[in-house]
Amino acid sequence: MKQLLVDTILFSASPRMIAESERKNDGKVIVSGVLQRAEAKNQNGRVYPKKILMREVKKYADTNIKENRALGELDHPDSSVINLRNVSHNVLGVDWKGNDVVGTVEILPTPSGNILKQLLGAGIRLGISSRGLGSVEEISENTVEVQEDFELIGWDFVSNPSTQGAFMYPDGYQNEGLIREGISLETISKIDPKIQRIHNNITNIICEIGNVCECLFGDR
Repeated sequence: MKQLLVDTILFSASPRMIAESERKNDGKVIVSGVLQRAEAKNQNGRVYPKKILMREVKKYADTNIKENRALGELDHPDSSVINLRNVSHNVLGVDWKGNDVVGTVEILPTPSGNILKQLLGAGIRLGISSRGLGSVEEISENTVEVQEDFELIGWDFVSNPSTQGAFMYPDGYQNEGLIREGISLETISKIDPKIQRIHNNITNIICEIGNVCECLFGDR
């Protein structure tokens, strides 16, 4: 039986990339990164066969992207239908690099898009989440494989990257070796209080909107 399949990987976009994109694209924010990965067990124990994912990505490119309606939402969806009130971005193009689906994404000037832009511009590390419908079959202990009936719906930005220990960082800190997977935000805040201030400011802005606060940061 088909079910909603949602899987997340880290989407890397630094504040410098956001600012540079605005300068080069007349104020538009366009970013690129890995959208999904085939032939690898993800955090949910699912494996996407490359031939199936290639079929669906091509179909998505030939319809949604070609017709300029490859829309995605901000935060975890609970439906197979794109909610236009929560649209934050539009996928402009997709390609393959090995087993990775790489894509170019335009952040739209919508309410959710503006939140997404501010988060990425502040150094928040977010996840990109594939959304699709399909069935799975167990192939080994704690591992299931997505089946031929899989249908790709699109990709959404979410607050919980599947990479353990992923968190926000100011541009340049990663290269200095201060940010590593497994180090908590609290630990990094002791290195530089600016990180905690950025986190608190963004949190307060988002919480003023209402329910988004609980979705992104939990109870406050």
